[in-house]
Amino acid sequence: MNNRIKKIIIATGGTGGHIFPAYSLAKHFVKKKTNVEIISDKRGLKYLKDCHDLKIIEINSSTIFKKNIFQLLFSSLIIIYSIFKSFIFLLTNRPNLVFGMGGYSSFPVCIAATILRIPFIIYENNLYIGKTNRYLLPFAKKIFVSNKALEGISEKYKKKIIEIGNIIRKEILNYQAKSNFNQYEKGLKILILGGSQAAKIFAEKLPEIFKECHEAKISLKIYQQCLPEQNEFLNSFYKNLNIDFEIFNFSNNILDYFSKINLAITRSGSSMLAELINVRIPFISIPLPSAADNHQLKNAIYYQKNGYSYLIEEKDLSAKLFKLIKKIYEDRSLLNQMIMKQRQYSDKAVYENIDKQINKIINHEEH
Repeated sequence: MNNRIKKIIIATGGTGGHIFPAYSLAKHFVKKKTNVEIISDKRGLKYLKDCHDLKIIEINSSTIFKKNIFQLLFSSLIIIYSIFKSFIFLLTNRPNLVFGMGGYSSFPVCIAATILRIPFIIYENNLYIGKTNRYLLPFAKKIFVSNKALEGISEKYKKKIIEIGNIIRKEILNYQAKSNFNQYEKGLKILILGGSQAAKIFAEKLPEIFKECHEAKISLKIYQQCLPEQNEFLNSFYKNLNIDFEIFNFSNNILDYFSKINLAITRSGSSMLAELINVRIPFISIPLPSAADNHQLKNAIYYQKNGYSYLIEEKDLSAKLFKLIKKIYEDRSLLNQMIMKQRQYSDKAVYENIDKQINKIINHEEH
């Protein structure tokens, strides 16, 4: 890292898909002895409440995409106030660089950085550029992307694209994945993952499919993430069927489960897909149907096309998931074939790539 970079501000907020990369990036900069502060909205703070090693500032914003005129006016006022608040903060703290991690929470900070002529970089880890990043792109120095297959960028801004890989936890990048699964091992050990929306839907829809598997004599052990209020129902459901299971709520220790399983079922958020492929876990991807610009479906299609995962759309769960689990159960070599494909992919160089590109940007600014 360039030793002339004394301070970096990371603007994030909203969902875990924006927060977790921001936190991983901040920890990397701290290790490089760079002064780092995170700006997040209230939604993002719930993911950062245990992060006592970083200074976190709350600046709330809003989305401009509202359906009626009154909501639009109110949102516009919130955004203007957030830009003003961000302007005062950046003017007082004067960082060398700002990172916008996507999502509307990063918009006010990046606009304030533009006004103050502080260079900023935006990061996009999906395969279709988000609305906020699309609006910020004309003002950004560069857009760091997880994958050059990114869609939705105008031709005139293509020169700003730099492929760095997925920003994920270093514990994931250093995780020692199994070389292969024992295809003669008894049963499937399935981990079910998702944020709050996925946890709710999966707890409602998947147990019936696992019941079908049980009736078809498919041996399963289920590790299922769910909402606390669903614990009792799932415990009762699986106990009554005599299916081996473990229920857990939101956990930062997901690595503990990776060593126990041979298959995962997950939403198609870019951060979770990146973690699974880097630890070489075969998975079934179920995109969130309401995701903006259908970006989760685009992520899932890319991973399936490259042989890294399976894809089932939520509307097809009842018709297709049982058949796919049965197929995998009867031919366990399918898991090892997927692991072989996953081994062709790695994000190990992501932080090295970031440092190299930041040095280039800062050196260019100084000349």
